[in-house]
Amino acid sequence: MNAYVGVILISSALAAAAFGGYWLGSRDVPAPAAVNSGVTAPAAAAAKRKILYYRNPMGLADTSPVPKKDPMGMDYIPVYEGEEEPGSTTQIKISAEKVQRLGVRTEPAALRELTRTLRAVGTVQIDERRVHTVAPKFEGWIEQLHVATTGQPVARGQPLMAVYSPDLVTAQQEYLIAARGVEALKEGGAELLASMQRLRASALTRLRNWDISEQELQRLEREGAMRRTVTLRAPVSGVVIDKPALKGMRFMPGEVLYQISDLSSLWVLAEVSEQDLGLVRPGQAATITVTAFPGRSFHGKVAFFYPTVTPQTRTGTVRVELANPGGLLKPAMYATVELAAGAAKKVLAVPRSAVIDSGVRRVVLVQTAEGRFEPREVRTGALADDYVEILEGVKDAEAVVVAANFLIDAESNLKAALGAFQPAVANDAGSKPDAGAAGVSHRAEGTIDSFDVKTNTVSITHGPVPSLKWPDMTMEFQLANSALAAMAKPGTRITFEFVERKPGEYVVTRIEGSRSAKPSAGHSGH
Repeated sequence: MNAYVGVILISSALAAAAFGGYWLGSRDVPAPAAVNSGVTAPAAAAAKRKILYYRNPMGLADTSPVPKKDPMGMDYIPVYEGEEEPGSTTQIKISAEKVQRLGVRTEPAALRELTRTLRAVGTVQIDERRVHTVAPKFEGWIEQLHVATTGQPVARGQPLMAVYSPDLVTAQQEYLIAARGVEALKEGGAELLASMQRLRASALTRLRNWDISEQELQRLEREGAMRRTVTLRAPVSGVVIDKPALKGMRFMPGEVLYQISDLSSLWVLAEVSEQDLGLVRPGQAATITVTAFPGRSFHGKVAFFYPTVTPQTRTGTVRVELANPGGLLKPAMYATVELAAGAAKKVLAVPRSAVIDSGVRRVVLVQTAEGRFEPREVRTGALADDYVEILEGVKDAEAVVVAANFLIDAESNLKAALGAFQPAVANDAGSKPDAGAAGVSHRAEGTIDSFDVKTNTVSITHGPVPSLKWPDMTMEFQLANSALAAMAKPGTRITFEFVERKPGEYVVTRIEGSRSAKPSAGHSGH
């Protein structure tokens, strides 16, 4: 009987337990395994995201369907579904905060008249068309010099010297005899009077052909008397630049006794580089400066191109004509010539600072939207002082980046600059980016120990770098641009940012918050 009761009690307990389990299982209570599985919703969503392609880490127009490395050994960056740029896979997106921090400034491409200043060296020369000589056409002797020094200014008609010439004496006598015969035959026959008049005119013409001045001829006619010497006068106003004449010397017909030049107008013969000759044209304005008058400019115009090029210097000579007020400019002075060379028509141009020239290719960063930039390879044309012509790659009114502290010209720094545009991508779980990812910037504090101008490298003793798990140490960094070199003063305490351009090569892209401090002791080497 007792055994039978025990069996009934056990059966009732099992039934109650089964019913209770069924009732509990029907309620919405999460299973313990599900609660403690450690799989979060964001991580699950990240695992489901689809990789569309892999893009170049330096922002170049190159993608790959599979993971790969660029020539520098940097991994291509995955682009997930929803992250691609509409219509382009080469655009770069940076935050507004980073745009402001980098000092990015844009300017639209536009049609402009390109003006380029050509600079050349030259010398001040005498205007060859304003040089006059005094070379008598008769033989004689210099009895007296009225102008006896080189460099003396003279006025037109001013007496230069008194000369004696037997030919002049004879010519004067012939004129006076003919003049007296005319007076005596006024009441005589007409035929004889006309003959004497022809003789007088012939003697007068002979004197004029010898360049005897009208003043001397008028004196001869007025006084009716011969003089032993005749005064030779200056034919023009100017400066005596050469004077072989000496008192008492004998001269022959055609011998140069004086050279007089008008220095109110001068030439500047400028040596223009062969590659720039095509930009110079007659009538072009020129600005001339000389060391004798610093801060003062003289203005002239291009008048002539000499037909040959100097083989030794590969330059062509251009003649500039200019006025010389006050006689300030002196022949043989050295001069600097600036020529404003302009294009005949307007061309599409951007500021010269917008073009990043690696020596192999030229790249312009075009702003496609707020915070979005697209690197484009361009073909350039004529250069001006501030602008460069764009033949291909950019359209009118497109905004291009013209100023940012990461825009540099060297090929190696170009890649680091383009890499700096890449935003650091964190995973959905909020973890930090991989320290080795391309374009990731690291931050540290330290003290500048030294700066090498030739190699553009700086030695920094810095503290720990958590993003790279580095301890404090002393190591060398490359500077991204020349603006950072001005801040690289030894003994300065700084906060700086750097990127890994390629394995083992680290480039400083930003320096801020500097103050003088003694270098802290650290572990050397890396």
